[in-house]
Amino acid sequence: MINLEIPKKAQTLVNQAYQAAAEVFRPISRKYDRAEHSYPAELDMLAALLDGLNSSGEGGAGAAGVRCREDNTKGNRNGGNLSTVLGAIEMCWGDVALLLSMPRQGLGNAAIASVANDEQLQRFAGVWAAMAITEPGCGSDSAAITATATLDGDEYVLNGEKIFVTAGQRADAVVVWATLDKSKGRAAIKSFVVEKGTPGFEVVRLEHKLGIRASDTAVLRFENCRVPKENLLGTPEIDTSKGFAGVMQTFDNTRPLVAAMAIGVARAALEETGRLLAEAGVTVDYDRPANTQHAAAAAFLQLEADYEAAYLLTLESAWMADNRKPNSLQASMAKAKAGRSVVDITLRCVELAGTLGYTEELLLEKWSRDAKILDIFEGTQQIQQLIVARRLLGKTSAELK
Repeated sequence: MINLEIPKKAQTLVNQAYQAAAEVFRPISRKYDRAEHSYPAELDMLAALLDGLNSSGEGGAGAAGVRCREDNTKGNRNGGNLSTVLGAIEMCWGDVALLLSMPRQGLGNAAIASVANDEQLQRFAGVWAAMAITEPGCGSDSAAITATATLDGDEYVLNGEKIFVTAGQRADAVVVWATLDKSKGRAAIKSFVVEKGTPGFEVVRLEHKLGIRASDTAVLRFENCRVPKENLLGTPEIDTSKGFAGVMQTFDNTRPLVAAMAIGVARAALEETGRLLAEAGVTVDYDRPANTQHAAAAAFLQLEADYEAAYLLTLESAWMADNRKPNSLQASMAKAKAGRSVVDITLRCVELAGTLGYTEELLLEKWSRDAKILDIFEGTQQIQQLIVARRLLGKTSAELK
């Protein structure tokens, strides 16, 4: 039975994350939105605190993800994914770009946690890892990756270009998706940890963006870049019967996390808008039908309902991961719903706030800019709907494109 209440043991984490968001993120949010590509040095102390929480087993509030276990005989592992999701919601209530800028809390860390073996997990402990999937000719269709990895003795030789890599310049390493054999399709795509300073690995440029400006987004190039074969995450065998399952396991962890980021931003916008409506004398009455209330109150109720639906879907997908239930469908549903909802909610909140919502006097306009990327990265709205349709209809990717 699914219990979507916040576990008591996660309450301390949620409170700590909220305090960090309120006391560290919010005060510097506008500063680093304006100072694009400047590293937020204020995050170093907070990152050290999260490292301590993760090392102690308390669980941090960042985006590092949790370890997937193969042993299904030891009961439920309540709290791992759910705590990470709950912490991310609180932190992104403060500022989503600053969370993405946290050292050692990158999406690449979530990938390592998902698919690395025990030796790799220990070797890359403390490494800040970015995730490099998207290419100039390959966006949401990760199976179309053209970057190659060729085994040469004890090393893999990587060639290709990656774009829109979050924390691509600042991170210590990058988890790169590349194919071992293009002729074998999806099953040949593997992920590799490439450390900064490796010959043939170059940061080409940083992108100027609509939102999440505090987070650096890089273009990376790999030209005859040699990495130890031990840096391949998971197994090097190409199992066509499993298809894309190995690397896609990463998304089952990271998509609920991105949905959580969207929920945090949406909640921030709703709270600020609710405050403005109250100051304007607009009462939101939860005991009366929406069509009998002020138009702004009716719109606010609709946005809150949308938020609640996304929130519950996200908790469900995290709960399923914690309890070793296949959650690919639920992870995509949560990502699709939360990604679409945060864009709708933040833009409507800007409208409801009037001129205040459109100026830099409040953070509403910033949240509306930050929101769009949450509907795009880790799989766009359209690709999530396609995945959901395939799961519900029992179709393969070849049968339903």
